[in-house]
Amino acid sequence: MALQIIFFHGGGSKEDFEADKKLVESLEDQLGASYVVHYPFLPDDGSPDLGRRRQIKQAISDSEDGAILVAHSLGASMLLACLSEFDVERKIAGVFLIATPFWQGSEDWVEAFKLPPDFAEKIDRKTPLFFYHCIDDEEVPFEQLAIYKQQLPWAIFREISIGGHQFNDDLSIVAADIRGLSQ
Repeated sequence: MALQIIFFHGGGSKEDFEADKKLVESLEDQLGASYVVHYPFLPDDGSPDLGRRRQIKQAISDSEDGAILVAHSLGASMLLACLSEFDVERKIAGVFLIATPFWQGSEDWVEAFKLPPDFAEKIDRKTPLFFYHCIDDEEVPFEQLAIYKQQLPWAIFREISIGGHQFNDDLSIVAADIRGLSQ
């Protein structure tokens, strides 16, 4: 039986979904038929967080035990928010966060995306947690990875020298870590 992966895209538009589809295709190519990648479109529902917390929570609830969660950019930060704010009723095999912004600042629009101050205390330390960030990311400053390193020191952090925000559409490093879960 194939292992289930749920991939949460960044942004809130159809264009963002299409851009991240190349990341999903890379993951599928690298992992092969032993894995099935579910890639739901998460539309902007007009709520302050674009509906992400509700949408991601629902996708996890609808999954099978042992699902692998992968997310990019806004999707990654909102997945982390869900994991720290809600009781997850499913066993999760691993969490893989790509180019994850750490929302800060006092602008009104930022508030809906911020993590709770105690978010790290609520993340299950038994679930493998990986962060990936390209040094040359042009959208999410690489320095934000250091905040996650400080808050979640048990996680595994992968710093990639080049690839930009979209990792040059190559998630081979993520696929290698996913395969490593079953070894």
